[in-house]
Amino acid sequence: MTCTLRLASGRVLKFIGAISKAFSYVFHSVMPHHRFRLPAQSSAIWLRDNKTDRIPRTLWQTNYTERVTLPVYLNYLVNRFMGFNFNYRFMTTGDRMNYIKENFSSDIYDCYRKLQIGAAQADLWRLLVIYREGGVYMDIDAHAVWPMELLLSQHQELFIATKKGELSNYFLAARPYDPRIKRIIDTVVANIRENQIYGVFDMTGPGAMNAALSLGEVNSVSNRSICIQGSFSNEYFQYIDKKEGKWTRQQKTTRVVGS
Repeated sequence: MTCTLRLASGRVLKFIGAISKAFSYVFHSVMPHHRFRLPAQSSAIWLRDNKTDRIPRTLWQTNYTERVTLPVYLNYLVNRFMGFNFNYRFMTTGDRMNYIKENFSSDIYDCYRKLQIGAAQADLWRLLVIYREGGVYMDIDAHAVWPMELLLSQHQELFIATKKGELSNYFLAARPYDPRIKRIIDTVVANIRENQIYGVFDMTGPGAMNAALSLGEVNSVSNRSICIQGSFSNEYFQYIDKKEGKWTRQQKTTRVVGS
């Protein structure tokens, strides 16, 4: 019954998102330079005791800039509503680099610096921040379909599975120092050092994740009943101020790993 309600909630949010996207085209045609600012951090409205035996109630997100279009900001507001008892932490490209430099070894930092495409950097950062801090990571265009406290109440880690039966990394939830997250980090770092894999997806993204873990080794649920992408935003609104465009375009002309 609960799963059915989650799926229904996701469909409702997709419908609302479609309407908001249509409105946003009008909004940004009238106000093409107007942007909304995502906060670097925002405290939970109501936070229960953050017990050490469960996933920390912190939502992590990243983007190349904190100044975003209306659809991306609406997506953020949905997550703040669904995670009213979660602290919120956001980092830009520069923030990510500073965080890794301050909190990880020079070897990890050097691997991160070699990544020339922002999406690959974000792939490694999300693993590192969830491993060290714990909490929930979501892509900037992803949103929960149900209150996150209820989604995580029975889990000490949670991954999502796609329709193809594979793990995806646009949503991650774990306690600090989870060994499964560490295995993915080790795989990504090895891929960067060896530099024998072409493409972000397999070097640092879901491909590396599935190479490190099998679906049966983790607690996982269908993405549609936990967290979905693209309801409120799309490539145009997400990359409107990034001349390089989406990472899928960048990797056609830019090597993932530089010297």
